[in-house]
Amino acid sequence: MRSEFAAKIGIVEQNLSQVIRGKNECMHLVLISMIAGGHTLLEDVPGTGKTTLAKSIARSIEGIFRRIQFTPDLLPADITGSSYYNPRDGIFEYREGPVFANVLLADEINRTSPRTQSALLEVMSENQITVDGRRRDLPQPFFVIATQNPSEFHGTYPLPEAQLDRFMVKVTMGYPEPEDEIEILYSQNTSHPFDDLKPVVTCHDVLELQADVKTVNLDRTVAEYILRLVSATRKDSRLQLSVSPRGSLALYRTSQARAALAGRDYVLPEDVRSLAVPVLAHRIGLDTRARYSGVTAERVIEEILEETPVPR
Repeated sequence: MRSEFAAKIGIVEQNLSQVIRGKNECMHLVLISMIAGGHTLLEDVPGTGKTTLAKSIARSIEGIFRRIQFTPDLLPADITGSSYYNPRDGIFEYREGPVFANVLLADEINRTSPRTQSALLEVMSENQITVDGRRRDLPQPFFVIATQNPSEFHGTYPLPEAQLDRFMVKVTMGYPEPEDEIEILYSQNTSHPFDDLKPVVTCHDVLELQADVKTVNLDRTVAEYILRLVSATRKDSRLQLSVSPRGSLALYRTSQARAALAGRDYVLPEDVRSLAVPVLAHRIGLDTRARYSGVTAERVIEEILEETPVPR
C-alpha cells in the first residue's frame, strides 16, 4: 500500500522535473505540504520559478488553477468574490472569486495591504468563505501556494504572524546551479516545457493520499520529541514569538507525509529533523536584540535540533 503511495507521488515529482530543473528538494517539500493537507509559502527573488512550479502542480493533478496577483489596490472581494445586482432579473447574484480552485497561486502576497492578506485566513483554515452571511465550500482538494519577495524589497508588507502560521511549510527556491540553468536555457529554445506537461494523477487521487497520510503510525516517543523541540522555542530568550500548537500539529502531519513518501507506515526521528526548519522557522519571531545581532530563525531551529536529544 505504501509503495503505491510513494509511486504516485514519484510520478508527480518526475512530471514536475520536466519543467522545474534542479529543485528536487523544493518540489519534495511542496508536495509533502500538499498531501499533508497544508499550504505552502515560497519566498525568493523574482524569476526563480515560483509561479511555474505552482502551475505545474495544478496541471499534474488535473486540478483547477487560479492565480491572484496581489497588488496594493487589491480588495478582499477580489479574492473571495462578491454579489452584484442583476437588473434583468431584479436580484443580487454571487460571482465567484478566484479562490474557487484546487490550486490557488497567491502571487507576491506581501505586496498587498494587511487587510487584503487577512482575507485569505478563513479560506486557508476553513476551506470555505462566507459572503453575505452564506457559507460557500471550496473545491477539494484546496491548496494555496503563496509567493513572496524578500521583505527588504521595495513595496512589500511583512506578513502578520497569524498569516504566517497558516502556512504548513516555507520554502526558498534559490538560484539554479550553472549546469541546471544551462538545461533551462536549452529546454526553452523553441517552446516552454510547461506547454507539453500532462496530468499524471487526479484530484481524487490527491484526496486519497491526504487521507492515507493520517494512517501513518507516529510512535509516542517521536511525538514527545516533537514537543521537546517546540517547547525549546518557548524557553528561548531570543524569541518573542514561539511555536504554537498549530506548529506542533504541522510538524506531526508533515512527518507522516514524509514517511509515506519514503514507502514507510511509521515515522522516524529523521523525518522530524529534516522538516523542522521549513515547518517551524517561519512561525517564530526574534526579539530586537537577536535580529540586530545577525541571528536568523533558521539558525535558532538548527541549534535547538543540535541540543535536543534524539529518541532511539
